[in-house]
Amino acid sequence: MMEHVIILAAMIFLGYAGYMVRSLSKSGAIAAAIVGYAVYLGLHYNGLILLGVFFVSSSYWSKYKSAAKEKMEEKLAKGGARDWRQVFANGGAAALFSVLYLFDQSIIWVLGFAVSLASANSDTWASEIGSLSKKDPIYIRNFKRVERGTSGAVSGLGTIAALMGALLIAVISVWFFKLALVLGIMIFLFGYFGNVMDTLVGAFYQQLYVCSRCGLETEKKVHCGMQTKRIKGITLMENDMVNFLSGVLSSILAICVLYYTI
Repeated sequence: MMEHVIILAAMIFLGYAGYMVRSLSKSGAIAAAIVGYAVYLGLHYNGLILLGVFFVSSSYWSKYKSAAKEKMEEKLAKGGARDWRQVFANGGAAALFSVLYLFDQSIIWVLGFAVSLASANSDTWASEIGSLSKKDPIYIRNFKRVERGTSGAVSGLGTIAALMGALLIAVISVWFFKLALVLGIMIFLFGYFGNVMDTLVGAFYQQLYVCSRCGLETEKKVHCGMQTKRIKGITLMENDMVNFLSGVLSSILAICVLYYTI
């Protein structure tokens, strides 16, 4: 019991630390503590290590050359400190799979947990590193170059970053959970596939708005101090929802492949 109290206190402290360094908002700090404790309940310290690798590496790349990303962030729904929606969008699925493992110690939940984080890491690295590419990305709907920060656009640098982000989680998963190599390969492949799915959904279904004052196409509902007008996408399909669904669906697909092949 005391160990649980200590871990919960540690999660609250780490959430507060994330808030102090402006990686998390107040709501994001609370959500991060909840996600961290949920991960500990099922997958204990190994799960926390993997979650920590995702959070630290993604936070680092978010802060890296932030001045060069200021213009791009005008197009994004959120930038800078992550709020509770972003935390649950990227870590909620991992928390869920960890809790499921608490009640059923099956390898499929470990796989789902790792794939969800590999997907989140792949997507974050692709966005944050890809935005530093010297060339504008290519929009997959018409294969034309568009501004950095456009959902559904890809670049060579971003693709390499996405692969490396998924690979990092896969390697650490194999190491700490003592997984078979084939499971590590699945984590890598389905983690990267989660990023691909995020790109596809972002291009075809994610909401996009236009500012009636400055004409900027953005994910923000408010820009230049006034409501923007939706020009694309379906209701509720915002960036956080896209991130959550891509992580969950890629994890479920990986679980199904493993379940029906063992």
